[in-house]
Amino acid sequence: MATQTKSSPVTETIDAATERVAELNEKAVANGKKTSAALLDTYEKAVISLTDSYEKAAGTTKVDWIVSAASAQADFTREVAKAYTSAAREFVA
Repeated sequence: MATQTKSSPVTETIDAATERVAELNEKAVANGKKTSAALLDTYEKAVISLTDSYEKAAGTTKVDWIVSAASAQADFTREVAKAYTSAAREFVA
């Protein structure tokens, strides 16, 4: 003997609301990923710009050890920023 399940208006409303929430959640996640990617790009560009300016300012001193130290520090900072943003991009993706 086959049994039939009757759906009630309340069940249909809950199902529709559940679907809508799932859709909104997917959109929120997608928008969060886009925002995170833009934030990471901006962060990386800002760090590189600052380190370039720092290195250029140190270069104007014409003192070799200051230029060398600033260059090494700027290179290290760039590498750390690139590693950080790369790891964060993998995490976000």
